[in-house]
Amino acid sequence: MNFVVAFIFILLVLILGLFPFFIIYQLSNLFHFFTFRVFGYRKKVIIDNLKKCFPEKNDTEIKKILPVIYRNLTDNIIEGIKSFTMSRKQIVNRHKILNPEILKDYYESGQSIIAVTGHYCNWEWGSISASLQTDHTVVGFYKQLNNKWIDSIIRWSRTRSGTKMASIKETTLTFNTLKNTPTIFLMAADQSPGKKLKNKAYWINFLGRDTAFLHGPEKHAISNNYPVMYIDVQRKKRGYYTVELSVIADKPLQLNDGEITSRFAKKLESIIYKDPANWLWSHNRWKLSR
Repeated sequence: MNFVVAFIFILLVLILGLFPFFIIYQLSNLFHFFTFRVFGYRKKVIIDNLKKCFPEKNDTEIKKILPVIYRNLTDNIIEGIKSFTMSRKQIVNRHKILNPEILKDYYESGQSIIAVTGHYCNWEWGSISASLQTDHTVVGFYKQLNNKWIDSIIRWSRTRSGTKMASIKETTLTFNTLKNTPTIFLMAADQSPGKKLKNKAYWINFLGRDTAFLHGPEKHAISNNYPVMYIDVQRKKRGYYTVELSVIADKPLQLNDGEITSRFAKKLESIIYKDPANWLWSHNRWKLSR
């Protein structure tokens, strides 16, 4: 059964690969109609999250944000599938780092970096665009899929531009293996920790709510003495994104416990407040309580 599903997935990838971008966004519009208007995918979760994070917004204001949230979601899915057949030139043009020079001194001194981001705008293209715009070795951590065929296809797609992929189960091993190689470790760090990691989580007031954050990025920053950067992805127009890097912890060993995670949370929070519709609100972010 897994092979059949993988075959259908490959067929979908090949078909979408034949279409130019203006066509795939028409498909996204159609997908948007069904996920939002027909099925209301996770609509209760989204509305509940919005109301609790923005208590000052009335129902009319919440309803105005909803279709934009679903547009961001369906565009991300379609763009993720399209990435399998994008050329290197397309990847760089559509997901461009504005200030790659910020990485130069770190690379020349042999310094590795932990780069954290959230599920905001297009996070999928980052794993394939980063290695095309920096001299560092780039490693992206991801959660392996149960379908080994699709998992292999996704790993191939994300590594074809030079990025290395590592399972989140191999995080410590990956850091140790590359300790002598100037590397950028990409980590999406805004999802809720699993129940097994609840006791290790950092609890931070995020979007007005007591929120558990993954301990991994801070743990590895301190244990390896790696600076931490934030990856700010913004949509300039449909299908075109800019990426701006900023240092949030240059000397992690000099900071108090939890400070790195707090800085990450506050940076992401400020971005969400400016334009909330581009965050992944369908995630059950607050399923854990202290």
